[in-house]
Order: sequence, then C-alpha cells, then structure tokens
Amino acid sequence: MNPAASLPHSLARRALLAGLALAAALGAAGAHADTWPSRPITLIVPYSPGGNVDVMARWVAPELAKRLGQPVVIENAVGAGGVIGTDKASRARPDGYTLLLSVESSIVIARMVTPSTVKYDGLKDFEPVTLLGSQPLVLVGKPELTARDAQALYAEMKAAPGKYSYATSGVGTSLHLGGELLKQQGQVSMVHIPYRVGPQIVTDLAGNQIDLAVLPLSMVMQQVQAGKIKAFGVLGAVSPAMPGVPSLSSVKAWQGADVPVWQGIFVPTGTDPAIVARLNNELLDVLKSPELMKKFDDTGVTRMALGPKEFAAFLRREDAKFSAVVSRGKITAE
Repeated sequence: MNPAASLPHSLARRALLAGLALAAALGAAGAHADTWPSRPITLIVPYSPGGNVDVMARWVAPELAKRLGQPVVIENAVGAGGVIGTDKASRARPDGYTLLLSVESSIVIARMVTPSTVKYDGLKDFEPVTLLGSQPLVLVGKPELTARDAQALYAEMKAAPGKYSYATSGVGTSLHLGGELLKQQGQVSMVHIPYRVGPQIVTDLAGNQIDLAVLPLSMVMQQVQAGKIKAFGVLGAVSPAMPGVPSLSSVKAWQGADVPVWQGIFVPTGTDPAIVARLNNELLDVLKSPELMKKFDDTGVTRMALGPKEFAAFLRREDAKFSAVVSRGKITAE
C-alpha cells in the first residue's frame, strides 16, 4: 500500500511537492558540479606582486586555466601580513569561483599571534585543496662569524647567552617561530630582530650588520653558493637543491626542529566536494608539468602534491606544532 494514499489529500499533495523540490535541488547541485566552471575564476593571493607566493601563483594559474577551460585571474589582496586577503577569501561564496593561494603564516599562525584582529579560522573556514610545494628554513650567518658549523655555533650560544641576534621578516611569522623553536629546544638565548623587508636581511648579513637570520632556502641560495653568507643548516631534511647544507639535526638539541614554509590552494568551506576533487585533480596534473618541476628545482621548492585529506592532516600537525611554540614563548604580534 502506498503510505501517501492513507494521508488526507492536502497532506499527500504537500508530501509530493516536497519530494519533487528535493529531487530538483539534488538535480541542480549535480548540474552545478557538472557545468563548473562556466566563467572566470579568481585566485586571491594575499601578498604583494613579485614575492614568493605571487610567483607561485603566476606559475600555477596559467596551467590551471588551460585545464579548466576558463581564465584564472590573480587578485593581490595585500595587507596585515596576508590577513586581509585571507579574510576576504574566507567570506567569498563557496561556489568554486574564488580560490586562495596561501601559506602557513596567514592560514595557521596569524590567529595565534593576533587573536583580536584575525576573525577567520584557517582550519575551519577553508577547505584545503592541494598542498603545492614547500621549502625549508635555513639558519644563516654573517661571514665574520668564527663558528664553522652548527655544532660550533650552538656551543658558542650556550657559552654566551644573548650574544647573538637573529633576523626574520617579522614578529609572529613562521620564520620568527622557527628561530623561537631553536631557542626553546636548544635552551639558548638569541635576540630577535624583526625586519619589514626580507631581502634587506640578506644585504645586512652579507655586510656583517647582523649575526644570524632564519630565512627560506630560495632567498639565500645564491648568496650561500657565492660565499657571501654562511649557511649553518636547514630546519628539516637536507634539500636536494643545496645538498651541501646539512640539517640542524646534527645538533642533538635541535633534532626535530622541522619548519618548512609551504604554499597551498584553498576554497571557502562549503564548496561542492565534486569541485574540490576536480580542482585537486587538475592541480596535480599542473604539478607534473616538466616546466613547473624545473622551476621548483631551480628555486629549492619541493613538490608536495598532497590532496585534500592529506593536506588537512598536515595542517592539523602544523597547528599543533606552532601552537606549542607560541604558547611556550608567549609570542604576540599585537
């Protein structure tokens, strides 16, 4: 017996209409995923043109556009260390037409060190799509330093607390937290000097104006190879781009001090899973491009190619790591 037949006529009619509405909604959702994309896509980059994040976007966007059959337009939404652009992306419609290319500082760290001004939650307000690439941070020093390797430098730090200063691109950045992690694990004292402009750090290092710095590998490769600054080691595994630079794990107290800088693609939470899956598949193909792989190799970037689930797990580990460093160091950028 049909259950609807035993209902009063008005109730049966309402049940029928509700069923038809549900079927129509499901059909529309499927059609939306099938027809996406039907217009240009915006890729928000929350950093200035010409920087590392922007360069990655300009490598990836044209290749992604070819595969999607629609333009991918880069929008540099700059300010507050990446927070303004990231916040804008978090408030975009979750329809697959707004993507975000962002990094650890704005996705994971910003809300920890500036909780009163960062209104989004990078782990809740975004769906991770693809982790594109990463590179290690490097502890580098001025040419005049007497220490020849990380072990000797560590011994000098232990013997003379507060003697050494180290520069980064700002308070609360991943570079700052990398240096703070070395301090905490090694139980050494260094004075943090935040800069506003990263390239100036390299210039001041080469001129013996500052002692040490924690910087991304790509920023120091040429100067290290030219002998203009010293490289004591990477915060993580040895990079194939500079196999002559050891890991800082050669110092027992610094084992496990692994701090990469990474770049990934996100969409606002609520985006159709079919769109997320399509984006990830296309981006994985982009990362297999020989031209892009060469660019990664030349700049010391390791291709990661992690999909949504693996990327989400990676973000949870990053969140736990940086949260511990911020808490122990009582770090705030406010």
